[in-house]
Amino acid sequence: MSKSAATDELLTPPPIPGMGAIVLAVSAAALAGLLFGYDTGVASGIQGYLQTCFHLTNAQLGFAIASLDLGCIGGAILAGPLADRFGRKHILIVCAILFAVSGILSAIPQNLTELVLARILGGLAVGASSMIAPVYIAEISPEKHRGRFGSLFQLGIVIGIAVVYWVNYLILNAGHQINAAHHLTGMDWNQTTGWRWMLGSETLPAIIFLAMLLTIRESPRWLVINNRESEARAILTRLFGAQRAEHEIAAVKEVAHQEEGRLRELFTKTFRLPLLIALFLAVFSQFSGINSIIYYAPRVLGAAGMNTSSAFGSTALIGMVLVLFTFIAVAYVDRAGRKLLLCIGTAIQVLALASVGLVFAIAAKAPAIKIHNSLKFQGVLSNAKFAALAKAAHSAITLAPHFTAFEIGILLVSILIFIAAFSMALGPIPWIIISEIFPARIRGRAASVGILTLWAAIFVVAQTFPILKNSIGLTATYFIYAGCSLITFLFAVFILPETKGRTLEEIELSWHKRS
Repeated sequence: MSKSAATDELLTPPPIPGMGAIVLAVSAAALAGLLFGYDTGVASGIQGYLQTCFHLTNAQLGFAIASLDLGCIGGAILAGPLADRFGRKHILIVCAILFAVSGILSAIPQNLTELVLARILGGLAVGASSMIAPVYIAEISPEKHRGRFGSLFQLGIVIGIAVVYWVNYLILNAGHQINAAHHLTGMDWNQTTGWRWMLGSETLPAIIFLAMLLTIRESPRWLVINNRESEARAILTRLFGAQRAEHEIAAVKEVAHQEEGRLRELFTKTFRLPLLIALFLAVFSQFSGINSIIYYAPRVLGAAGMNTSSAFGSTALIGMVLVLFTFIAVAYVDRAGRKLLLCIGTAIQVLALASVGLVFAIAAKAPAIKIHNSLKFQGVLSNAKFAALAKAAHSAITLAPHFTAFEIGILLVSILIFIAAFSMALGPIPWIIISEIFPARIRGRAASVGILTLWAAIFVVAQTFPILKNSIGLTATYFIYAGCSLITFLFAVFILPETKGRTLEEIELSWHKRS
């Protein structure tokens, strides 16, 4: 062997013996993200039919869609203490069962109250798993791959969104075919049945999630913290080898001795900065307006003049862009780092969101008649004919944007650019950072604070978007979202520290040194 070859061999890190088991465990946890995306993305398909089926106002529709987020807030509150006490794996199994039950109950409601209760139940699973799964992934991943593996949770989210967009689109077109085949002119199959299939289809991935969870091991870091060192050693030895296992156990025990293990420790001077980072990223990742697209894309595109089928098809395209650009985060978050990706992504978001608002601002306004909160007719008629038509429909004349084909194209491209920028930065990175910046003994409860705040912000956006859309208009709404993205960009540039390539224990010790 040559001298250079021998040197290369010494410098090459030894392979991780249990990488296959780590990938399996990370993939199982990332399925929680898929169900998260599935549960949130399905709203884009059901809302129009839901509003007609139950005769909802815009405020009621906003609450029906945001009811999932109410459950998520409850799930995030409960998950941290439960995960710290009973372990990450056991609470994820409970979440999988809740996902399956919610899918079944969401498909059979007879009124809005029953649907809201089923969605809240699913929200408990989403909120809890969205806190526990990233923490579990962070705790079981090698530091050199932690960002990449952590990005898989966000990848699961966007795959879930993309899949359910296509499921919605296929069910929509199947409904059109059923209507035509049975000559259903007085009733729409999608209004009575199709949206139920959209919601109920979640049950299958929930069962797959449960089956995969039964094959994985508990977080070894949680086992060490809870005085189950022999179990942790067995798992770590299988994953990393005996020498690395002892090093990991010693590192966890060292930082554990410096902690009280109580949530109040978060509010000390030492952890003031990580708490600020978690809360800021949680709030402003959502105040970018991402869920105005995820939840309401067909309505936004419909407001630009797209017919229902085209709007659903464009929404499915949005899902594909979500998935494609999340792979950029997976590939580069451990190379470029969290900070650089956030700076680039949020800068692009500002321009794209401003473009969306500008397109709605410059579009010509044409008279329109609305019936049951849905746009039924828009065009250019004489004032007398419009007045007669409005009186016959028991409605009123309003002014709505009337887009040219070119303006619709610019709108769709701007939305896709925003989705791409969000997917590569502000989508995955908050989950990664929140799961890695808190002390080990209270990581579950601490992450709950960040994820609880995130879900509260999601609820605010989901609840207020239909109201903002109809009160101040889409131009002002998207300019507000652009302003929030600008604030996030400045935060990433001047305040956010870099955490790539550092162990969880090194990150934790850095807060002690700062203080």
